[in-house]
Amino acid sequence: MKIIKSDIEAALQRDPAARSKLEVMLCYPGIRAIIWHRLSHFLHTHKMKLLARMVSQATRFWTGIEIHPGAKIGGGFFIDHGMGVVIGETCEIGNNVTIYQGVTLGGTGKETGKRHPTIGNDVLIGVGAKVLGPFKVGDGAKIGAGSIVLKEVPPNCTVVGNPGRLVRCCGMKMELPEDTMDQIHIPDPIENELVSIKERLLELENKLMRGESKK
Repeated sequence: MKIIKSDIEAALQRDPAARSKLEVMLCYPGIRAIIWHRLSHFLHTHKMKLLARMVSQATRFWTGIEIHPGAKIGGGFFIDHGMGVVIGETCEIGNNVTIYQGVTLGGTGKETGKRHPTIGNDVLIGVGAKVLGPFKVGDGAKIGAGSIVLKEVPPNCTVVGNPGRLVRCCGMKMELPEDTMDQIHIPDPIENELVSIKERLLELENKLMRGESKK
């Protein structure tokens, strides 16, 4: 299938350790998980929901990645390593999305209907991030490692922290694969705030010192 081919190509492009299509197909749990998900989703949409769940649970056992058969996932999807990834039933994922191990795309309670996030195209979700709720993560967005995101993320923006905070929103499309693979050079909003407080304190100290010298 063309969509599976795009998933394999995504792994080859975005993982510098990947050396061949055969290696990716045989040794990458993220690729095995998405291939089997394509089958379970087909079964789910054709009213064979029990069989679909059985396929998804077997995949979870063998890969450590749990994707509900109802989740809709676009082409070029890449899960790097993947252990502990959970993707909920009503989750919708666009094209060319990259996620890392420990990511949860889940709900926040016992709501019915749409209860999981919608992830746009060209999105990166870092290690251990949790995206919880029925909102949209816009195209080209980045979610930093360990972030907990509970509300909508605009396109081409970067979110980090717990709870997630917008730290960059440049309005320019991020390029794959180089920019989206960088999880290191992401601003820290807490550090930025502390630096701002420190600068303010130094400014106040200088004013006090100038006032005392005039006396």
